[in-house]
Amino acid sequence: MTARFGWFGLSATAAVLLSGQACAQTAPPVAVPPTDDPVPLDPNAPLAPMPDIGVAWPDLGTGAGAPAAGAAAATTRTDDAGAERRYGWRIDGIDAVETPLLRRRFAQLSTLDANDGTAANAAQLDRRAREDAELLTTLLRGEGYYDARVATRIEPGDKPVVVLSAEPGQLYRFSGVTVAGLAGAGAQAAPLRQAFGVKPDDPVNADTVVAGQARLKTDLSRQGFPFAEVGAPELVVDHATRTATLDLPVTTGTERRFGRIVALPGNRVFGMDHVAEIARFSPGQRYDAASLDDLRRALIQTGLVSSVEVKPIDSAADPTTVDVGVKLEPAPPHTIAGELGYGTGEGARAELSWTHRNLFPPEGGLTLRSVLGTQEQLGSIVFRRNNFEGRDRVLTAEFAAAHTVRNAYDAKTFSLSGNLERQTNIFFQKAWTWSFGAELLASDERDVIAATGQPRRRTFFIGALPTSLNYDGSDDLLNPTRGFRLGGRVSPELSLQGAVFGYTRVQLDGSAYHPLTDGVVLAGRIRLGSILGAPRDQIAPSRRFYAGGGASVRGYGYQAIGPRDVNNDPIGGRSLAEFSIETRVRVKGNFGIVPFLGGGNIYTSALPGLSRFQYGAGIGARYYSNFGPIRLDLGTPLNPQKGDSRVAVYVSLGQAF
Repeated sequence: MTARFGWFGLSATAAVLLSGQACAQTAPPVAVPPTDDPVPLDPNAPLAPMPDIGVAWPDLGTGAGAPAAGAAAATTRTDDAGAERRYGWRIDGIDAVETPLLRRRFAQLSTLDANDGTAANAAQLDRRAREDAELLTTLLRGEGYYDARVATRIEPGDKPVVVLSAEPGQLYRFSGVTVAGLAGAGAQAAPLRQAFGVKPDDPVNADTVVAGQARLKTDLSRQGFPFAEVGAPELVVDHATRTATLDLPVTTGTERRFGRIVALPGNRVFGMDHVAEIARFSPGQRYDAASLDDLRRALIQTGLVSSVEVKPIDSAADPTTVDVGVKLEPAPPHTIAGELGYGTGEGARAELSWTHRNLFPPEGGLTLRSVLGTQEQLGSIVFRRNNFEGRDRVLTAEFAAAHTVRNAYDAKTFSLSGNLERQTNIFFQKAWTWSFGAELLASDERDVIAATGQPRRRTFFIGALPTSLNYDGSDDLLNPTRGFRLGGRVSPELSLQGAVFGYTRVQLDGSAYHPLTDGVVLAGRIRLGSILGAPRDQIAPSRRFYAGGGASVRGYGYQAIGPRDVNNDPIGGRSLAEFSIETRVRVKGNFGIVPFLGGGNIYTSALPGLSRFQYGAGIGARYYSNFGPIRLDLGTPLNPQKGDSRVAVYVSLGQAF
């Protein structure tokens, strides 16, 4: 016997319609012998038994309204049927065949489970049991058990238990699987058939077929067939042999390559030439739907669009190509942002900025930024062009005026800078990033002569060509748990202060992350720096190396580590060496603790001496939010210098490194 089916859905809830009929019976008449002197009837005499009546008759002779013994029992049964009690339930017979998905689906759709914990009467339990029996039968058929039978019973007790007793029967398997139409894919037919995955002798499992359909459709769209269609599978079940055949119709269409990027009606943000700069595909490449998904995410990530439509459309010029239609709806172009912070040694700090993100289309933004703090004041104008001549390339130009007060120096600086960089971000974390640029500075700086403590004031004119190259092999931008990072920065600089002299600043950073157990990560960082070509006192105090603070050696104030002058203020140096190690422990939910140890020092020589480290240790708290960990660290110096605070506090977004 065979049965032909379209593939059934497994998400529908089974429904059962119960019906019944009531039947009334009457007792036969009682024969009364004829008599001339009829015996008067005694109204107090009991009636003759009438066994066909299903309800016990009350014995009126026992007292007004008092039921007879039989009636009491019947009344109790009636009350039990209508009484509502809490219940339990279980499934027997599927331990050998159940899967986590089957159990999860049953729990999602089960009437018994949905009402578990609430009271129900016998009729309600019976209805729920029948509904769930049909549901379980359907789910077992979806797993390939087409002969499955499920019976129900109720185990009585103070808390009755509803039992679904299942007999899955034999697992049905495919005797034949046909994917008609794949021949149109030519040489790609074989790998596409493998993508579908379902083959003869596999269990007749609905989820496997649905997953194979999805894989096949995805692979067709990624292998050059933008208009391919995958039809509904047709299943023929043979109950005599406990097998089934499957036929999946496919229309591939012609293989296409990318053509032009064209604007769909209603596009109102920027032109298609800029979209082409963002796209990671070019005309002539084989069509791949994943490239369209990537372009859609990148367009949203610009922040300039509220909605994006990207779809393939037939090319009127060439039937072997497919154009990409793009429609962009604009988002509000202005952003106002604020930031508050505090750090030991850095003091309180407030930042406010206003940005027009598309003042100079395409993606040319202007930002007005100001900082007010106890030790820093700044005003700047920043031009920023995203996706400049390529994806994720950012061109920046900035003019800034700043007043910075540190224990080491007091600087009033005017700067003009520009750079081009390849950036990473949380949407598209990249392995390699780089930057190169130029800076011009005029800085009026006050410090003291280290040997005598005598105040001095000098003006420096500095030109620099900073360049950086970084590799990120970690698994997360803000909260890495494995992998490593390496970065280098080189900045040749010319300084005019009385005479022109040159030097080069070099800095190397590395960090590594290793998971010890689930929720425990060991992380470490090192930093080395050197200034080559000029003595320390010639170099502007603001351009020297310093150590200490939340992004350096925690436990010390900002820039507090290293040589000091006669006033016990840091004077910076020509080289630095630092390390930090910490254990990131996830304790409960989104909270974690981080014990840490770090050390480092500043040296007057051109190369770091790797000696006389100042050590700091402490513990931090983390809250792992959706946008990254929020960090609170408390540190203390282990071998402090004179004047070092016993406790340092750091608050920021993201891990320390």
